[in-house]
This record gives sequence, structure tokens and C-alpha cells, in this order.
Amino acid sequence: MEREGLSSVSTSGLWPLASGFCPLVSNFLVPGLPIPFYHTLKIGLPVWGTLRRRWAAAPPDIVHVATEGPLGLAALRAARRLGLPVTSSFHTNFQHYGRHYGLNKLRATIMAYLRWFHNCTACTMVPTDELRAQLATHDFARLVVIARGVDADLFSLENRRDRLRARWGAAPGDPVFVYVGRLAAEKNLGLVVETFLLMQKIEPRARCVLVGDGPERMALEKKFPQFCFAGMQRGPELAAHYASADVFVFPSTTETFGNVVTEAMASGLVVLAFDYAAARQHIRTGVNGATVPLGDAGVFLAAAENLLAHRASWPALRAAARAAALDITWDKIVACFERELLQAQAGKSAGTAPVALTAADG
Repeated sequence: MEREGLSSVSTSGLWPLASGFCPLVSNFLVPGLPIPFYHTLKIGLPVWGTLRRRWAAAPPDIVHVATEGPLGLAALRAARRLGLPVTSSFHTNFQHYGRHYGLNKLRATIMAYLRWFHNCTACTMVPTDELRAQLATHDFARLVVIARGVDADLFSLENRRDRLRARWGAAPGDPVFVYVGRLAAEKNLGLVVETFLLMQKIEPRARCVLVGDGPERMALEKKFPQFCFAGMQRGPELAAHYASADVFVFPSTTETFGNVVTEAMASGLVVLAFDYAAARQHIRTGVNGATVPLGDAGVFLAAAENLLAHRASWPALRAAARAAALDITWDKIVACFERELLQAQAGKSAGTAPVALTAADG
């Protein structure tokens, strides 16, 4: 969580319920700084001393680290120094981002750091079997698949708004294509633009909407004034932007999962994405959306053209996407997460023991 240069830290205690245990989480804010080349995002500062003092005074049962940056490293060091069990999550393919920011030569170094970091924890939670297999080939240990759910009450067809569509210039029968996500180089925005331009060339009444913010927004707005730029949206407003569109275009190739895919499905959109991560897990082409081979831009554009040519199939695809999303419940996922926390607390995580921190790191 970020707010005016601050980042949050969560620590967990475990308190009993009739069915087992439930995490009791407390939050506090620490200073943060903008990420170089990406000033709309911030990283928490490495407040190792603060964490150590707080946790020494009121030890949590377990520390779960969801970031490998300076704050995450400080949390790992403080927890290990105090003898607290630590688990982690792998959320972002940082090793793939280098080529988009002139840091491709550091890819091996970044991967080595990520492997070291996660192998210092009792287990590393990943969202898909596919990602687990990929990381295992790079010698990541104790990998556990914990899938991700979607809030199907928030993201729903019920949030479709004709007034919002009208603001985009869309009449009731006009197709609306939407992208939701960071407006950043690693999201393959060039293919988003190509797809939108193709849709408007074939169907001049098509409207194309980008929801999100990031370092590429200003340049895109200046170059493509025919697109609608909705900026960052959250909560009910984000849900309304999803539901008021018709097709979700998502050509990113750097996701560990892609929560936006399941949010779009829950919102009843026709999803077009590459066949990996969340799309591979939940989309069946011709049944509840469309996927194409990872990285094949030509096939992606052809699939978009095919979807536009078969608009009569959209109602069935949208209904099936919504139905599939209703099966992705958070209750089951939280139960799996709870199980892993309890096993780590009890020292029963599968695999060999975490590697030791060096004297300089500890």
C-alpha cells in the first residue's frame, strides 16, 4: 500500500477459530521513495532498525514478505535476526523488466538476487504451476502454488453504465475495447495501440479506452487523442470501467499472474490475451475468451480481428467468462495461504531448510 511517499508493512499473528487459525494482521507505514524511471510507484525504505525494535517488543508469529526490494530485504533480515519464521511471495517478474529500461545486462544478476532472497524463506508462494516450473529451473526452492481469486461481487456485469459509455463516445451498439493496467513499457503497450488502431480501422464506431497511469501515459495521450485515457481507477469506479466495455485487450508478456484478466472475466468481458499465467489457467478459446501463443503479435492482431468479425458470439463468451470467474473463490485460496503460514510457523515447510544469511547481511 502506498500513500504520499509511504509504504505499509503488515505483520501477522495467528489466532484460533473453530476451523483452525486465522491471520491477525497489523499495519504501519514507513517512508518510501519513487522508483527511478517510474515515479508513479514507490518503494519502501529499508527500515531494518524500526522493524527489529517493533518485532522484538511484540513478536509476530510469522513474517510474510511480498516484495524483494529494500523494505522486503529489511524485513527478511530483521525477522531472521529475531528467529521469526519467514515466508514470501513471488509477485513480479523483475528479471524480465530490464530490457524495457536499459538494464538487460543485469538480468542474470537480478535473477541471482531473487533466487537468494526467496531461498532464505521457509517457502515461496507463486500463483501458477507454470511459474513454479519456470522458477524451479533457476534453482528456486520450496515453491508452493497459491492461486489468486477475484472479487466477483465488486467486479460484475451489474456495474455497466450507459452514461460512462456515452462519455467515451460510445452509442449503445458500439463496441468498446479496454486495456486496464500500468501504462509502462513492460506491458507491451505498442501491441495495445496496434490492436486499437486495427479495431477502429475495421469499425470506425469502435471506442478504445486505457485505464491506468504510468510513465508512458503522457506520450500516448499526445500521439493518440482518439483513444480515451481514464487514468487510475479504484474500487467501484474501476469495476464500472471494466463492465462498461465489451472486449478486454491484454498483450502483456511479463506477468506472474495478471489479476486484471480474472477481474475482466468477472466483469463479463471477452478477454483477449497471450496464452500464459492467468489466461492459460482460466480462459478457453472459443468458450469464454481467446488466447494466442505467447509473444506472437501477428496472431494476436488476427485474433482481435476475428473477435470483431464475430460479434454475435460475444454474449455467450461474456456469460461463460463470468461463470468461470464465479468458481475462483477467495475462501479456498485464503485457506491454502493460512495452511502454508501455519506449516512455516511450525517449521514443517516442505523441502530443505532455508539458506543462511551471511554475517554481512544478517
